[in-house]
Amino acid sequence: MSGEVLNAQDGNGTVNRVIRMGTRKSQLARIQTDYVAEKLKTLYPDVHLEIVAMSTIGDKILDTALSKIGEKSLFTKELENALERNEVDLVVHSLKDLPTTLPNGFTIGAVLQRESPHDAVVLHPKNSGLTLDTLPDGSVIGTSSLRRAAQLKKRFPHLEFKDIRGNLNTRLKKLDEKEDYAAIILAAAGLKRMGWEARVSQVLGPEDCMYAVGQGALAVEVRARDCDILEMVSTLHHSETVLRCIAERAFLRRLEGGCSVPVAVNTEVKDSVLSLTGAVYSLDGADSLKEAMETNVDPGNKLESAADMQHVGVTAHNVPQCAQVAAEKLGVDLADLLLSKGAMEILTTARKLNDAR
Repeated sequence: MSGEVLNAQDGNGTVNRVIRMGTRKSQLARIQTDYVAEKLKTLYPDVHLEIVAMSTIGDKILDTALSKIGEKSLFTKELENALERNEVDLVVHSLKDLPTTLPNGFTIGAVLQRESPHDAVVLHPKNSGLTLDTLPDGSVIGTSSLRRAAQLKKRFPHLEFKDIRGNLNTRLKKLDEKEDYAAIILAAAGLKRMGWEARVSQVLGPEDCMYAVGQGALAVEVRARDCDILEMVSTLHHSETVLRCIAERAFLRRLEGGCSVPVAVNTEVKDSVLSLTGAVYSLDGADSLKEAMETNVDPGNKLESAADMQHVGVTAHNVPQCAQVAAEKLGVDLADLLLSKGAMEILTTARKLNDAR
């Protein structure tokens, strides 16, 4: 138990816990943190929650594509530093921002139920009613994601793709107030959380664009030694999302992918079967490898080990260990299959080309 957590007295002299929640300063990050805070407040009415907002490297460097900065923890490092210094007790992240290997002493104590993990097309108002298929030849699409660009270049060869940086508000402003972009591609989950679903003109299914590892899911990162905080946030875990994201993160970790390489996934759980489709792409999308595998995640009557196990950074005591083991193995096995077919060559070339851009 952390001795650093503050206590506060209410008017009746009762001592209540004060839990400090770290977050990025962007509007979306604040909305996501408030959402988690509300859930915790409902479950633990006696806990006082304080929100501590801070800027990260990724928030400060706005003129460079994320994949060019070459830092895997762009949106998380400052938050983790605050966690390490006991300035905050937990941090709320978009799971897709969290590297697959966390610094020592930290763990993901909760993975909340996933919003739509898919990408969405937001059109310039003058292109209202069109789709990526029907936009004129040479139309410029804004995305700072190599994964999105690689898939969409191959799928929609008549379009051009250019980097666009900034938080959601900034990117929408760049789209609407200038003529630089015909459309931009954003995560559907972020748009929904901001209340901007009306701007979504098209949601891209897996046949057009598979999503990023962990996309659409929120994660709560804590100090692994803080058993009380870990126990508190673990009630937020959503079992199916946990298993899907463990498989996705294990796949990415085995491939050693990050922001600087195009890796995409698609997962689902149906009748206790977890299926994972994973792919790697060259920067132009011309070269790609894509495979699918599945595994049974029904705990059955297997005895559960009480081991304090993390799976790709996730600690979830309330999700059957055998299911977590199967999910992690699925991700590793699928990555190994792609590696046996030449995935590393594609990714190494993509990384070199991106570094040279």
